[in-house]
Amino acid sequence: MKTIDELLAEGVTGRRVFVRADLNVPLSGTTITDDGRIRAVAPTVDKLAAAGARVVVASHLGRPKGAPDPAFSLAPAAARLGEIIGAGVAFATDTVGESARATVAALADGRVAVLENLRFNPGETSKDDAERGEFADRLAELADVYVGDGFGAVHRKHASVFDLPARLPHAAGDLIATEVGVLKKLTENVERPYAVVLGGSKVSDKLGVIDHLLERADRILIGGGMAYTFLKAKGHEVGGSLLQQEQIPVVLEYLKRAEDKGVEFVLPVDVVVSEQFPDLGAKAPTEHRTVPADAIPAGFMGLDNGPETNRLYASKLADAATVFWNGPMGVFEHPDYAEGTRAVAQALADSPGFTVVGGGDSAAAVRTLGFDDNAFGHISTGGGASLEYLEGKTLPGLAALED
Repeated sequence: MKTIDELLAEGVTGRRVFVRADLNVPLSGTTITDDGRIRAVAPTVDKLAAAGARVVVASHLGRPKGAPDPAFSLAPAAARLGEIIGAGVAFATDTVGESARATVAALADGRVAVLENLRFNPGETSKDDAERGEFADRLAELADVYVGDGFGAVHRKHASVFDLPARLPHAAGDLIATEVGVLKKLTENVERPYAVVLGGSKVSDKLGVIDHLLERADRILIGGGMAYTFLKAKGHEVGGSLLQQEQIPVVLEYLKRAEDKGVEFVLPVDVVVSEQFPDLGAKAPTEHRTVPADAIPAGFMGLDNGPETNRLYASKLADAATVFWNGPMGVFEHPDYAEGTRAVAQALADSPGFTVVGGGDSAAAVRTLGFDDNAFGHISTGGGASLEYLEGKTLPGLAALED
């Protein structure tokens, strides 16, 4: 995989460098609520601009339906990128149309432009190779060189991620190089004890990574909505908690494999429950209580780990040399159900080991809860991409850069 430094050594002054970034940031209206992904790619953009490249940044945001939708415009992200790099950033109001062509043509050496949301064009995400290829052809007309630095999208076989690198000289940006380096530390010659914390809503989203990590981890701690399928599999009643009944046979198999391999599987011992899911917008206090994990009352749903579980999980992480965490422990967006996620984040922050927050909701959670990025060894910009890498899957965007 060619590095950006090798590309710079060849010279990029006056060349149009297409940077596939991940500017898929959460928005409240037009206000960015977490700019972590923009800050993560900014050094690559800045490095190219400083070397005299004409930098064309492209990304997706959200899931528009293959047509322009103002709710998913990249304009706020473009403005924030300009603030971070301390330079004006031009913005094209389309992807490959008149505005994009004119904006790129007007770029001077060392200047930066951002294209509108790539997913406003149906060719970006098309399953049809020809349609996707046609869009990649039009993107290629805007550039001389391709730099892949959108780690959060490398698990997608999309035009700007997979097809475009085949059409241009290409290299990996610093962010992708860093992300891959971190993931190799989680999969090759791992320092032990190796603890993995998995949360989030659905166990089905994590089956592949659990299967793979059963061969590698020393401890697996389960929280979030997915924990209730595990508790049910062990014969406990879970009330109205989130449950994937159809996954119980697979969960039982994993629990048995863990026992056979000596992998410690840790489940909640107490949980915070309520009769209603909270209003995440209001943040108002709710009626809730803490109960043993094996005694959730009928009509109540588990929404967070309880205090005994928080202490247990902290103790299981205290001596770990390597920790990977993906998925919140509860409904962290509401203050009544954020303590489980906060406790795991604090345990990672206190750990002397190598700690990785695996992107997605976990990354959003640690920032929402006030933790500094520097409290952790690494915060990934790609939750789905990280999980698929840890599953041992081939990621299309990485494969395209290796050619």
